[in-house]
Amino acid sequence: MLKKILAALAGAAVMMGGAAHAADVAGAGATFPAPVYAKWAEMYRAQTGNRLNYQAIGSGGGVRQISAKTVQFGATDKPMKPDELSANGLVMFPTVIGGVVPVVNVPGVQAGQLRLSGPQLSDIYRGVIKRWNDPLLARTNPGVQLPNLPITVVRRSDGSGTTFVFTSYLTMKAAHWASEIGANDAVKWPVGIGGKGNDGVAALVKQTPGAIGYVEYAFAKQNGLAFTQMQNKAGQWVSPTYEAFSAAAANANWAKAPGFYQLLLDQPGQGAWPITAATFILVHARQEDPQAGRNVLAFWDWAYRNGDASARQLDYVTLPENVKDLVRASWSKVRGADGKPVYAGR
Repeated sequence: MLKKILAALAGAAVMMGGAAHAADVAGAGATFPAPVYAKWAEMYRAQTGNRLNYQAIGSGGGVRQISAKTVQFGATDKPMKPDELSANGLVMFPTVIGGVVPVVNVPGVQAGQLRLSGPQLSDIYRGVIKRWNDPLLARTNPGVQLPNLPITVVRRSDGSGTTFVFTSYLTMKAAHWASEIGANDAVKWPVGIGGKGNDGVAALVKQTPGAIGYVEYAFAKQNGLAFTQMQNKAGQWVSPTYEAFSAAAANANWAKAPGFYQLLLDQPGQGAWPITAATFILVHARQEDPQAGRNVLAFWDWAYRNGDASARQLDYVTLPENVKDLVRASWSKVRGADGKPVYAGR
């Protein structure tokens, strides 16, 4: 189903090579939210006749395209800090919250059977833990038959907000990772093979026995990949679920997050998933074409009002109504050449 939705969205992008409908909206960026954006695009066209042309090219590509003004909005999982937004003349707001999950292809190991801590995950991605039957892994996985099989590390090859979230978490949990590699949307990986987009990483893991990768949960679920349990800040072993993402999201204080900059990693709480993150939209504060800016914000307003149920079906956590109202209020910063807001959130 996910592949069909994404294929349909890509097809829409191709069809829009000619003259665009007056209310068409064009954006590009993060693959993390691509499943829900694709579903919303399908629903939006069915309800309004208007189209969303979204190209899932990675967060880095989304930032580049909105900066170059080749799209009407960019999408990124790596939030921009307030000073960066100001310097680039951008406004940023969150849409949904999801989880980045380690996925494995280990013969005989089922979904949720393997346990990994943050430091273990770091050592795997640093190339220190090289085989699945390593004593360090066996120690936290009693009773699991771990094979004597090399670990194939799979990571992103493109500029990726998912990578930023993943490496930020590893930086928090492992001193060696922090000092040697660090956190960014693209890093100098010590080991591994690269896949483009969440879908590319998922495909590589699925076809490679012994592989481990990291993807947004919807990609793990739709591809039938075996996810791992993770040890959270409370010391509990948790599986990636809507409830676990919600437990992490519950600590978000968006009202005190300037420019909506906020990371939701390693949050407290017994059931919180440790690698949880929001995903964001970027638009220009000054709109050269006010109608185009109005169309963009009208789509996101529609999504806030109509998209929660479909987002939850894909295991994304939606924003509380009071946060949506904060976002709508922030849209007053998006103005035309006349200095007037292009859209009044209703």
